[in-house]
Amino acid sequence: MVDLDLQGIGMTSRRTRERLISRLKEKGISDQRVLDVLLATPRHLFLDEALAHRAYEDTSLPIGFNQTISQPYTVARMTEALLADGPLKNVLEVGTGSGYQTAVLAQLVDQLCSVERIRPLQDKARSRLQRLKLYNVTLRHSDGGMGWPEKGPFDGILVTAAPAEVPSELLAQLAPGGRLVIPVGGDLQQLKRVTRLENGSYTTEVLEGVKFVPLLSGLVR
Repeated sequence: MVDLDLQGIGMTSRRTRERLISRLKEKGISDQRVLDVLLATPRHLFLDEALAHRAYEDTSLPIGFNQTISQPYTVARMTEALLADGPLKNVLEVGTGSGYQTAVLAQLVDQLCSVERIRPLQDKARSRLQRLKLYNVTLRHSDGGMGWPEKGPFDGILVTAAPAEVPSELLAQLAPGGRLVIPVGGDLQQLKRVTRLENGSYTTEVLEGVKFVPLLSGLVR
């Protein structure tokens, strides 16, 4: 991240990013590892040029195909919740989208697998991750609700779109002690953290209310 475009200028400058980090702290984000990664990650790179000047507003923004890049608070909150019980080695992300959440996670875990059903979004995300030299990410074009069983079990799973219920396929791919952070619901959604216990049972915590695009099946090429 050394060239001017990655560093940002004006509305994408480091000073603008630092103001965002201050707002995230005010909203309760306290994990310094997460805050440092959000400060260092050029969110403007994950948006079309016309929206780049809004990259460091704490808001979701459109990325095409009726999808959005999550607001920075949500990215921070979900990442913090996933990491809360210790470091993670093998992690699955369901819904690569723009690649922004992917880039944040990749800097905090050993190995990240990410699935995306919309091929054009995945292609853009791949080029952005390569530009940032994040080589510990493996991408797959597939239906996210099914996860990626061949790469599991996972210490952590993070889902960036909301199913009506927690998919049993994803629960089955959690390693003992692993946790799943996922928005669940329709018009009213809750962000949940599900932990798989050593005996194979699960505990569920409700973290807060959220609003995500729905988790859809099928592929877009």
